[in-house]
Amino acid sequence: MGFYVRKSVRAGPFRFNLSKSGVGVSAGVPGFRVGTGPRGNYIRAGKGGVYYRASLGGRPGRAQGHQAVPVAPAVLPGAEVPMEDVTGATAMGLVATGPDDVVEQLNQAAAHFPVSIVALLGLAILAVAIRGIGAIVVLALGLPGVVWLALRDKARRTVVAFYDVEDEHASWLTELVGAFEALASANRLWRVTQSGNVQTTYQYKVNSGASRLINRASASAGMGGPKPLATNIAVPGVTCGRQGLHFLPDRLIVREGRRFSDVSYDALDVGFNAGRFIEDGSVPRDGRQVDSTWRFVNLKGGPDRRYNNNRQLPVMLYGNIELGSQGGLHWLLQCSRAPLAERVARTIDVAPASALAGADPSGTPSPSD
Repeated sequence: MGFYVRKSVRAGPFRFNLSKSGVGVSAGVPGFRVGTGPRGNYIRAGKGGVYYRASLGGRPGRAQGHQAVPVAPAVLPGAEVPMEDVTGATAMGLVATGPDDVVEQLNQAAAHFPVSIVALLGLAILAVAIRGIGAIVVLALGLPGVVWLALRDKARRTVVAFYDVEDEHASWLTELVGAFEALASANRLWRVTQSGNVQTTYQYKVNSGASRLINRASASAGMGGPKPLATNIAVPGVTCGRQGLHFLPDRLIVREGRRFSDVSYDALDVGFNAGRFIEDGSVPRDGRQVDSTWRFVNLKGGPDRRYNNNRQLPVMLYGNIELGSQGGLHWLLQCSRAPLAERVARTIDVAPASALAGADPSGTPSPSD
């Protein structure tokens, strides 16, 4: 499969291996027991649904897109447009919709405090206090313990998930990875954070003839999954600051800093449209200009001659992706290349039904030490 990255995953001193017989784990550092490390999760996706098991220790209507036009750089008196936050619920406000074991483990792993840092700081303070040959002895005896703790911290801050993906799920994931690889090549990607409708004639005239204004933040697309997750496949996703969406074969992981939740693909609304956008910032290299307007316009859309600093602005055609759920998720993404955004939206929208179950009916083999 084109989306597989590797057959083994390392988490601290542990190595998890995926084979035809299931998931196995081994520890490469003496003194560690499997029980002190992360739990390995085995998820099989194929004909008949998605089956989930912790290997160790236990479609709504299409959302409509919107035409987006930006606020001008200098807001004149009386031109302020009321803006509304459109970012939706955070990961803390979303209720997990799938088997919550992976989400729970991600939250626990992200919240784990690195004990090794405290140990290293204490060891350094003790060595400085003792000085001389005693300090060398303390460091020689203490550093192996700090390394041991660091490996232990890394293991506890990692969640391992192995995916065995077949049939329509494999075809869909392969297409999704390709779509996000293409999206990552776009010159600009943004997330819309605020939106407001122009309400008066004056606002219309001093905002380039726009009917709606937005605020947006730079975003990026790629194959990086959430930091605590170690898995054997590429994880397409998009990030904006401390927030992110990560597309796994069986669910969408929603990240807010170090907190996680999820949305099943059955509960996800996906929409796309190609919208005209008045670009006041730098024009993306791969953007398509379809028209132009003026910084200040008259009622007919022509230049307002009363302003000496009036200038023309390009009208671009951007792709808009809208992702939402009844649980409160809401992401509006804008891409400088509309066809790439459309490909991503169409691919997400045809995700195979989750049909999530608690265990593999064929019997997931137990891992071996």
